[in-house]
Amino acid sequence: MAQRSSGTEGPGNRVQLAARMVPLAVLLASAWLLWSGFFTPLMLLLGLFSCGLVVYLSSRLRLFDSQFHALRLGPRLFRYWAWLAGEIVRSSLEVSRVVLSPRLPISPTLVDIESSSKHPDDRAILGNSITLTPGTLTIAVAGQRLTVHALTRQGAEELLAGSIERRVAALREE
Repeated sequence: MAQRSSGTEGPGNRVQLAARMVPLAVLLASAWLLWSGFFTPLMLLLGLFSCGLVVYLSSRLRLFDSQFHALRLGPRLFRYWAWLAGEIVRSSLEVSRVVLSPRLPISPTLVDIESSSKHPDDRAILGNSITLTPGTLTIAVAGQRLTVHALTRQGAEELLAGSIERRVAALREE
């Protein structure tokens, strides 16, 4: 009787799979503990179950296979998150300055950004990062093009300069 290969046989492949699953499990559990605020035994058990279920389903969907697992929880990703947090703070202060100014110097602008990324995950990260930054909102993604609303013309010009896309593209580099 022939058996179907799942691509994870052998001790080496299991170790690689575990090395990809453990960081996700730790990240999910940490986020759950940080954001839930519930530390009763039942809630901890439910949180553990939900994190385990996500890791299991991710494994069944083959999201840990090498071709899909391009973004790794490493120094590059944490540097990106730190940079994005700084951009969110900087943009929050800029939007506050613009909105609280007596002249209200807003100049709402729609811009189309042509993404050079080939991977759909990169475009999703780019669009979400733009939306997380106050004063900008990704309103449509069609193929390689992202349509973004910016509160000010200066914010739109910063997006068109492409620094955020270069940082997202650097996440995938080996």
